[in-house]
Amino acid sequence: MKIKLAVFFGGRSVEHEVSVISALQAIDSLNKDKYDILPVYITKTGQWLTGEGLLEISNYKNLKALIGSCDEVRIVPHANAGKLVQVREGLFKKPVEHSIDLAFPILHGTFGEDGAIQGVFELMGVPYVGCNVLSSATGMDKIYTKMILRENGLPVLDFISFYLKDWLEDEAGLRNKIKEELGYPVIVKPANTGSSVGISKVDNEEELQEAVDQAASFSRRILIEPMVTDLKEINCSVLGDYETAEASPCEEPLRTGEILSYQDKYVADSTKGMSGAKRKLPADLPDGQAQEIQRLAVATFKALDCAGVARIDFLIDQKDQSVYVNEINAIPGSLSFYLWKAGGKSYPQLLDEMISVALKAQRERNNVIYTYEEVNLFAGNLQSLKLGKAK
Repeated sequence: MKIKLAVFFGGRSVEHEVSVISALQAIDSLNKDKYDILPVYITKTGQWLTGEGLLEISNYKNLKALIGSCDEVRIVPHANAGKLVQVREGLFKKPVEHSIDLAFPILHGTFGEDGAIQGVFELMGVPYVGCNVLSSATGMDKIYTKMILRENGLPVLDFISFYLKDWLEDEAGLRNKIKEELGYPVIVKPANTGSSVGISKVDNEEELQEAVDQAASFSRRILIEPMVTDLKEINCSVLGDYETAEASPCEEPLRTGEILSYQDKYVADSTKGMSGAKRKLPADLPDGQAQEIQRLAVATFKALDCAGVARIDFLIDQKDQSVYVNEINAIPGSLSFYLWKAGGKSYPQLLDEMISVALKAQRERNNVIYTYEEVNLFAGNLQSLKLGKAK
């Protein structure tokens, strides 16, 4: 029997369009002899929809018409038997129930990559591809990622982080701290966005306010790092889980400015997502450095308890060849299939392995005790319980 696979994409995120491209690439490559695929498109307002029209990318040019041709999908949460109900408009059209064997979130950024939808799948009792709730949430948050990696002895740049409220209450103190501890130039980032959204280079103190304002429009928590001026950026993908993980070949994404931008990643060929960005693959690295980056990538993946496919981005200071872990992408653009293709793994094979990891994770979750059936507190004398009552 085929596996009933629901692929979730779109979402309430600044990376909405990138998610659509990544999902359609994956759906096109999934083995239709193994999987019965249900596309679930989440609009920018949060509506869940399904329909055959979602599978053709040209339909997204007229989004209003596409949405009008689809049916709404609603969740029926039930442990180990979660369903999606397709609500169809019309007098003689009955709702269609979809029992889901596996959920495949290809949702970049907020409400998809950050653990939010993974929590929904947990409540539904539906196994899902990729990182769990905690690893998704920590991987999405650049500040927590750095804290965890530093605790595990992995190399990260020095940083300062603060809430927007802290900046408003003590701007002078934070300016002084940045100047003394980091110096200029610096990079200012929102704590929890992807695809280089909201990131600014700041050369001096006069430019700091505008960069903080921009980052704060995407997150209430701000991260500031020293800028590596003689920089080479390297990306490496990892596939597997906490037990077994392997690293892909390394790539060097090519940028048009001093930092890799959203335009560098996605605008070169907007129909291909991250796979259409300009890059050197394999990256041009000194002897042994690619292997070291692959080792650090796997160590980062395991330190954050990731699963499925993730992409780890690195910074190399070419002055002394120091390597730093920059961030992790728990649901990378195009699922980094182009990196695995360069290593000899086809996209259908990559997707099959991701799904195998997800099914293994669900078998492990099924062995965990969530309720304690041996004792029923309500079976005794309820009068002996001192229950607080509202007065």
